[in-house]
Amino acid sequence: MDTNLVREPLREPVKEEEEEEEEDAGRDANFDRFFVELLTALGFAANAALPAWWQGWPARVHIRRWRHDLGLSEARIIQTARETRSDHPNPPDGPKALDRFMERAAQRDAQKAATATSSVKAKRRRKAETQPPNNDDEVAVYYAAIVNSDDYFPRDLFGSRTCGLMLARGLVTPERLRQRMGQ
Repeated sequence: MDTNLVREPLREPVKEEEEEEEEDAGRDANFDRFFVELLTALGFAANAALPAWWQGWPARVHIRRWRHDLGLSEARIIQTARETRSDHPNPPDGPKALDRFMERAAQRDAQKAATATSSVKAKRRRKAETQPPNNDDEVAVYYAAIVNSDDYFPRDLFGSRTCGLMLARGLVTPERLRQRMGQ
């Protein structure tokens, strides 16, 4: 007598496996195109035999690491490979010979991104500084909330004008303001 009332399928449906194989084939075809383009940029002839370090899956895995670990795009890798040829007339022995160049390219890209980010932040700061100040009512309400709370605030947080705005609108009492200002 069979006690297992639920029958589990032994395999995933064939359709899902076929879709995964098609995706893998598409990725491999794109990488193959990129790999040939890289080899051409490095000065290898299209039909020539490659040195041992450029053959097989280890070279391909190494190049994929430049993309995944260093964050370099395919275009950036090819550009860097062309740049190396100007300094070194012979093609590199293998992908490891290009590691330093790729690391430097990634560092330069990161520095450019950091510079661009800091200049955007500086522009935002300048823009905020050039905006007109809030109206007197908003200023009085904002600082009155601070004075009426029990949170710490520095004595020089606001000036006598702001004190006058808060008192004139009845948002704080003179006693509370003296108490909070430490007088």
